[in-house]
Amino acid sequence: MVFLFPKDEQTEKGNVLFIVLLAIVLIGALTLAVQQSGHDANIDKEKLIIRIAEVRRYTAELERGITFILQNGHSESDIRFAHPDADPDYGDLSADTDKSDQMFDRLGGAAQYREPPPGINDGSAWEFYGHTALPEVGTSAADLIAVLPNVTQSFCESYNKTLGYDEAVQPEDTGTCIYNAASSRFDDGTQFYSSPNAVTDGSFTLRPSLSGCVQCTSDNTYHVFHVLMVR
Repeated sequence: MVFLFPKDEQTEKGNVLFIVLLAIVLIGALTLAVQQSGHDANIDKEKLIIRIAEVRRYTAELERGITFILQNGHSESDIRFAHPDADPDYGDLSADTDKSDQMFDRLGGAAQYREPPPGINDGSAWEFYGHTALPEVGTSAADLIAVLPNVTQSFCESYNKTLGYDEAVQPEDTGTCIYNAASSRFDDGTQFYSSPNAVTDGSFTLRPSLSGCVQCTSDNTYHVFHVLMVR
């Protein structure tokens, strides 16, 4: 038996079916877009976590290098950071006849000279200073620190959160910035400051402040620091 619907009713049913199919397609596209957006966000977050881990692994490698150099019988002021890819201020590695005090030589600290991980700063290389005494770290003497300059705010905030700071970014004291001028680089002519830059305890919610990221108040730039040697 064949049932025949009126022409208008057939048209109406066809329109309803078309609308249903269109809705299914749109919902599918929207779901895919949301999933893709969430996937991209997760990738960015995962990359940030990976970059933080890379930075922390590297600072641990540098710390071990300090230990090796001291075990070689050198004093804290003998430590050197020369490398062909480093700023010439740090010295000429090839001209050093005794490389057992050199961080980036297998006879010294045996650490690799590494560029900053991509995408977390403006490409500035790691710097090494002895001009700052960190809050509640050792005595009031200047500590030997590694600084990764000009990181992004998002990296700075994430880095501090992984360390357990209460605030996203630790404001630095209005004194000398933890990322300082070329004249402060730890080299043959400049080692530890006798009157170090003393950041205020109130600027840091995590103490002793062995590592972290600060916002330099003079120009609102962000810099990661890590104490390589407590003094």
